[in-house]
Amino acid sequence: MSALQQAVTVRVPGSTSNCGAGFDTLGLALTVYNRVTLVAGPGPGAAPGPRPETTADDRAQEMALAASAAFGRATGRAPGDFLYHISGDVPAARGLGSSVTVIAGLLAGLDALHGTELSRRELVALTAEIEGHPDNASAGVLGGFCVSRSDPLTGAYLDTIRFEVPPDIAFVVVSPEIELKTKESRGTLPAALGYFDAVRSINSATYLVAAFASRDYARLRQAAGDFMHEPYRLIRIPGGREAIDAGNAAGALTGWLSGSGSSVLCVCERPVAAGVLAAMEMAFAQAAMACRGHVLAADNAGLVIE
Repeated sequence: MSALQQAVTVRVPGSTSNCGAGFDTLGLALTVYNRVTLVAGPGPGAAPGPRPETTADDRAQEMALAASAAFGRATGRAPGDFLYHISGDVPAARGLGSSVTVIAGLLAGLDALHGTELSRRELVALTAEIEGHPDNASAGVLGGFCVSRSDPLTGAYLDTIRFEVPPDIAFVVVSPEIELKTKESRGTLPAALGYFDAVRSINSATYLVAAFASRDYARLRQAAGDFMHEPYRLIRIPGGREAIDAGNAAGALTGWLSGSGSSVLCVCERPVAAGVLAAMEMAFAQAAMACRGHVLAADNAGLVIE
């Protein structure tokens, strides 16, 4: 079949990463989505390579070029010319994995157009290679709560263990009107970390993973303490720490900075989710910070070809 006459749409969930102290390791897919549509062969006279269907920002085109190059290296097949269109509800630069939705959507779309049959693991690896870390990449492609492993010497993606999360566990996400790009946010992190801060963070991360793995969600209460990145990032988000604390006080089990921010998230049982959301939004209002909040669930399906 000819790729020049095909089109495909890929739905990819947004995600929260780190989940407290699980830096570059933990990711959890959420029920908020972007869709990436690819149409092969935009026609004679078009510029070679990927081309946005309508005007796209430079970052989207950078991701399209990177995904095309990675696809070509992995499959040995030139991706050719194609149009792409990105739509959906995952906000950019808010710590909800928006770049993964685009990169993974483009890679899966090219795979579908060309019939190259990349595995889910290969899609995670290629996305993580472009992203630089596998936390959001694994969640966006595989869905569920994901614990990913990277090679300690090269940083290359190795594997993911994932767990499904039931719909009665809610994830209350509040996104203030501040964009924080991951690369810029990483520049705020210290070059070295105190020994006991590392120990405390390891303790929190491993206990949180055990709670998700065992589905003993009551054990999540106050489990997401972090001393590796949140102290350096949350101070840049007016009302961010207060919003997490307010959500916990309103009945949430635990909360964390989503990715590098600016979104913050609290985990709770669904009956208290509305109260948790109201408390978190009030904390941002008291900091004179406009925000948007949502009550979400875990997405256990991951990337889907529609």
